[in-house]
Amino acid sequence: MIDLLNARLADTIDLKLAVKQAHWNIKGPSFIAIHELLDQVSARVEEHYDTIAERCVQLGGTAFGTVQAVAKATSLSPYPTTATSQTTHVRQIADHLGAVAAACRAAVDQSDEAGDAVTADIFTGIARALDKDHWFIGAHLE
Repeated sequence: MIDLLNARLADTIDLKLAVKQAHWNIKGPSFIAIHELLDQVSARVEEHYDTIAERCVQLGGTAFGTVQAVAKATSLSPYPTTATSQTTHVRQIADHLGAVAAACRAAVDQSDEAGDAVTADIFTGIARALDKDHWFIGAHLE
């Protein structure tokens, strides 16, 4: 469970940094709406990784949340720091949210198979919240 939690910790920290990258650099006709939405998403993602890290430590492990550890462990594709258009940022964040949500759904199954209902419940809640944020962000691609 500790390895699984650290893997998702790396992904959620990477996701938070990607969201902030978009938040700081987005431009376009829906700037303020997306800018403010990204701030809200960022705050929720921070809560997710805090919960994951705390569960890791509760189980007797060490939470690896340094930039160096995250860079080595993340499963996300690198965020394009050259992105400038609103559409590119929104698509990238939607893709990142979708990838982390899928990884958390898989973690639900892995936690269940290991007999850890509490960790499975944590990942269920995170996946649900990420799916909702994915929907909110994706609506800007319509």
